[in-house]
Amino acid sequence: MSKMAEMAAEIEDMYFDDNLDIWEIAKLTGLPAEDIRGFIDEMKEQDEYDEPWDGFNSDAEADADALASAGFGTDEDYGCSAEDML
Repeated sequence: MSKMAEMAAEIEDMYFDDNLDIWEIAKLTGLPAEDIRGFIDEMKEQDEYDEPWDGFNSDAEADADALASAGFGTDEDYGCSAEDML
């Protein structure tokens, strides 16, 4: 893991797990509070776009499962092409 990735993980842990505020994190890391605030804001934005899994497959995954269970699997399922199976 790169030093930047390690620092990002540490900041994320300090903010979300340890409940430290931006000023405390800035003091501990030696980084400007504005940079910490920007990073935290970016992390929150990414979380807003991540949809939680609802327990259901997408339509494409559900269709693939239905076709595979009906005997219409892919070449990867059987290790050969449809012509080889005739």
